[in-house]
Amino acid sequence: MPMDIGELHDWHIRTACASDVDALYALAQLTGGGFTNLPPDRDELALRINWSLESLAAALDGPQNELYMLVLAHRRTQEIAGTACLFSRVGVEWPFYSYKLTTLSKQSKELGRTLSTQVLHLVNDYDGASEVGGLFLHPARRTGGLGRLLARSRYLFVARHRARFGDRMIAELRGVIDETGNSPFWDGLAGRFFGMDFREADKFNSLHGNQFIADLMPKHAVYAALLPESARAVIGQCHPAGRAALAMLAKEGFVHNGYIDIFDGGPTVECATDRITSVATARRATARAGSAAGEARLVAAGEAERFTARVTLGIADGDTLRVPASADLDGQDVSHVIF
Repeated sequence: MPMDIGELHDWHIRTACASDVDALYALAQLTGGGFTNLPPDRDELALRINWSLESLAAALDGPQNELYMLVLAHRRTQEIAGTACLFSRVGVEWPFYSYKLTTLSKQSKELGRTLSTQVLHLVNDYDGASEVGGLFLHPARRTGGLGRLLARSRYLFVARHRARFGDRMIAELRGVIDETGNSPFWDGLAGRFFGMDFREADKFNSLHGNQFIADLMPKHAVYAALLPESARAVIGQCHPAGRAALAMLAKEGFVHNGYIDIFDGGPTVECATDRITSVATARRATARAGSAAGEARLVAAGEAERFTARVTLGIADGDTLRVPASADLDGQDVSHVIF
């Protein structure tokens, strides 16, 4: 019996184009701050789209410093309801800073006590890794599997352009932001050294990178016990709105190894690129129209600026994927995974 995929077949993922800037700017107004990869700055968004277009047009045999922006668009109305992006290699223009969270234990025989404390170290351990990020879905569209479509399409983009990405993939989750738009972690640590609130620092970072952190931040280890309780409580915690994204990353094989964002304390997760579930299980095939049955499959076609991805019913038969004629995929070379 054919599976009901609801309204998912009405939407697809495509690469961003210059005319999307107003729609992306409108989405950026809804993020609530702390969303570095979707800054609420129209000119900066236009620059990012252009960076993406230049990256797509480049002939590459390895990752250099590319950005690929994707959008979730309605196939009939062209409504833009979400966006996500991929960075081919972080730490190129400026070092990619994280805090590495470790535990230090000390023992006193005289007191008969063992004390353990968390320590934060400023590191560049992820320099050279690729990154998935910038995933944001309009609040009115967070149902029916659209978030999963948007998130997983990034991995099929990687599968179809594997040489453009490194061997390790990371994702940064937005940390906890309070009701005033500020970050308890920033206020308790970095904010004390910079004389600016989180919103100012976050905007500067989104436009200019975080090299200013390295320039002004003390390089010594930071003992978490010396931070305010409000800051300690959010170390490694993601924003409530990001919990679904974290769960999807975990299903793809991403794990948290103690690295956190230097601004808001949110977790950074990682996975070997070839072990990401949707990359490892993606299969190449030729699509043939004619079937109206099968499993729900995420199917990607095209490369570079012609890349698209959608959910459709499909029956895998060796090197052939049989799909409905309405999928508009007949004869195309596709990559597909079970959705």
